[in-house]
Amino acid sequence: MRWIWIDRFESFETRKSAVAVKNLSHAEDVFAEHFPGYPVMPAVLLLEGLAQTGGILVGEANDFREKVVLAKIPRVRFFGEALAGETVRFTVTVQDLRPEGAVVAGRVTVGERLLTEAEIFFAHLDQARSRQAFGDSNFVFSGELKYLLGLARQSAGPAGR
Repeated sequence: MRWIWIDRFESFETRKSAVAVKNLSHAEDVFAEHFPGYPVMPAVLLLEGLAQTGGILVGEANDFREKVVLAKIPRVRFFGEALAGETVRFTVTVQDLRPEGAVVAGRVTVGERLLTEAEIFFAHLDQARSRQAFGDSNFVFSGELKYLLGLARQSAGPAGR
């Protein structure tokens, strides 16, 4: 199963920043087991949503021509937890964008409450080697992720591009 931890983008500024949200429903599969009677979102999935938001921002900077992969998380701090029924906001800002990859800083919040802060490094796979291993398709940026970004562009209008 492939999980997308973003429901929609609230804002998206090419090569600069993005804000995405996830509404945590009691119907999410993860809440059936984590933890019965206390439906809390696992911290690693908060980090995953932040990484997905940052990865889309980095991928879009090159019109999704590169295969972008999470390379390293040198710094992450968890301050709180998100519960079923809450809306989580993933905010990322590009710190450094280079041909070989990028660094983003991110925050996860529920309302004004800070849950997570992280620095995430993304790498662009070498095109020749990744073509050998994975073919021409861009397995990272599926149609669903591009669709989410398209919705952000529609709602933001020309200023959000």
